[in-house]
Amino acid sequence: MHIAARSLGRVVLVFTLATLIPASYAADKQRIQVESYVIQAVVAPETHQLKAIARVKFTALDDISIVTFQLHNGLRPTRVIDAEGQVLSAERVSQDSSVRISLPSGMTKGASSSLTFEYEGAIQSADDSPVPGLKLAYIGDPITYLLYAGAWFPTVGYGTDRFSSTISISAPTDYTVIGSGKETTGAMAPLGEGESEAPKAPRAVGKKGAASTGPAKLVLPPGNSTHTFTYPRQSFPGTILIGKYEQTKSTEGGLDITVYTSAQNKPVAQAYAEAAGKAFFFFTSTFGPTYSGKLNVVELPNDTVPSAWAPEIAAIASRAFIPKVNYRLLANTIAHQWWGTMVSPATRNDWWINDGFARYSEALYVKYVAGQAGFEEVTKDMAVGALAYISVPLSQVGKLDIFSPEFQSLVTDKGASVLNMLAWVIGDQAFDKTMRDFLTQYSGKGASVDDLRKIAEAASGQQLTWFFTQWLDSTGAPEFKSKYTIYRTQKGFRVVGEIQQDLDLFRMPVELKIDTDGKTEIKRIEVSGTDSAFAVETFGKPRKITIDPNNRVLKNSPELQVRTSIVRGQQDVEQGDLTEALKEFQKALDVNKNSSLAHYRIAEVFFLQHNYQSAANAYREALNGDGEPRWTEEWSHVQLGKIFDLTGQRERASNEYRQALQTNDNTAGALDEARKYLQAPYTPQSAPSGQ
Repeated sequence: MHIAARSLGRVVLVFTLATLIPASYAADKQRIQVESYVIQAVVAPETHQLKAIARVKFTALDDISIVTFQLHNGLRPTRVIDAEGQVLSAERVSQDSSVRISLPSGMTKGASSSLTFEYEGAIQSADDSPVPGLKLAYIGDPITYLLYAGAWFPTVGYGTDRFSSTISISAPTDYTVIGSGKETTGAMAPLGEGESEAPKAPRAVGKKGAASTGPAKLVLPPGNSTHTFTYPRQSFPGTILIGKYEQTKSTEGGLDITVYTSAQNKPVAQAYAEAAGKAFFFFTSTFGPTYSGKLNVVELPNDTVPSAWAPEIAAIASRAFIPKVNYRLLANTIAHQWWGTMVSPATRNDWWINDGFARYSEALYVKYVAGQAGFEEVTKDMAVGALAYISVPLSQVGKLDIFSPEFQSLVTDKGASVLNMLAWVIGDQAFDKTMRDFLTQYSGKGASVDDLRKIAEAASGQQLTWFFTQWLDSTGAPEFKSKYTIYRTQKGFRVVGEIQQDLDLFRMPVELKIDTDGKTEIKRIEVSGTDSAFAVETFGKPRKITIDPNNRVLKNSPELQVRTSIVRGQQDVEQGDLTEALKEFQKALDVNKNSSLAHYRIAEVFFLQHNYQSAANAYREALNGDGEPRWTEEWSHVQLGKIFDLTGQRERASNEYRQALQTNDNTAGALDEARKYLQAPYTPQSAPSGQ
């Protein structure tokens, strides 16, 4: 299961929980290609224990004598057996969550073989995770989640190595087990073709390793039931979710949608089933059919990532199950049934083909649901993420760690921005054909950016090397300005001027909008270099000229600089670096001294430092600022109320809570907080809330 990365402007958690990034997800050269897994596992939620046997079939991509797999540090390999039944030497390297196996006879490039891993251990905290501090796997009550990213089975080539799988899970009968593919119940799946699960007769010790009795046989506890999930396609089916779930089913339009929630969230499950169906149908009509008409929408605990996906699975955190359906998060996660499950990146440098495509799919669905205005808000969010980090070109993201903020920002939001601009350059009809043809031709495969370029060129009849070179191999974005003169003519007016920007090699078509006393004039200008001339005839007198009014081109602006500095500051806060956070927020104020959001974020840092006077001053500055976004008003009042409660000024605190209620804006539960603390004073046991 992959992580469905979210916009930097709206959800930061998925990026910033990963405070320490290990080498296990660095872009090392892959030496083997895994083809399939057969996994048997016994899960004990009450003791957090996992005991498993995994048979891995793989092919050597080079001449090799050692193979390396990633495996969760909470799990201990007890034996590794080769295809001939010999026990091999296995070295556990906890620093990068890996297991290295020596192959005494080696393997030549192109040769295929198999290894059988026997392993066990406890998966309970985030400390042993492949990404320390970020729980990607957990065994416990009431929900156990074994995400593919959590390396609960031996993996290689995370996100790029497609594989098929047969996974058998034994769990207590009162738990529901969810996986990808066809489900059967009963006995464990056999570990391999022609292999018996019964112990074999001992073999003589040879040069390859110690004597072996063959793969062990798992002992199934009484009261357990066994669920086997078979996924025959090459994809990323390595995720299992186990919980005491309530089920809500929907078969509208022939889809098989099941929503699995806790009893607490059961009341909103039907709304999520309906929303999932609408998003699924939209993407089907836009891109074409996916592998399966089955989809499981599953609740995750709040202590892990906000959302994740696997074939036939869209998992979102418990806090997202609210009466007002979070349809954007849901749509983004579901879009990975196309972008990830069906087509995936060929290399780490192509990763935006996964997350960027899903992000842009989310934007298209927002346009379908909320219209052009909603779409433009999403593109603004995308621009913030795209320009939050500009030190590495999108074509070189493979050098970054997958769970780092820089990587997530680039592949998700800049990737989506590139697609938005591609649609603008080649036109909607050619773009729609590009997306459909890309999906069809590379279904079940890893695809590169060059593969996408060739299909876009064929669909549009344009040569697009310049476009992909500009936006993938370079960093930053232009900041547009204009200068012009208006002339009166016999038929009306003529606007003569030029579009200016600061990148000498820049080339893009840019839309120019001229508002007049009469009809609005729109013209497409081919901008090339730092100065590009234009001349536009209008009937009515020009009143206002806007460059790129519909945000089709990724561009810089003072507003964007404020938002990107704030985003980087928020990430510094999440990582505990409050000094750097204050520097970033101050950068935002240097651009816009009246930014309510920047003042609010500064106030949050002071609040965390218990510097209540400075926090109160900053919250008041937020109230006196530009009022953007609107929620800064009610939350500033709530936070001021908390400060007054903490300093023993109950009357002043109650007054602030009442002022928050008067805004009548319950963004992120602000009014609920205000009502709560009107009833009883705020105490420091509760962490500061807000956006």
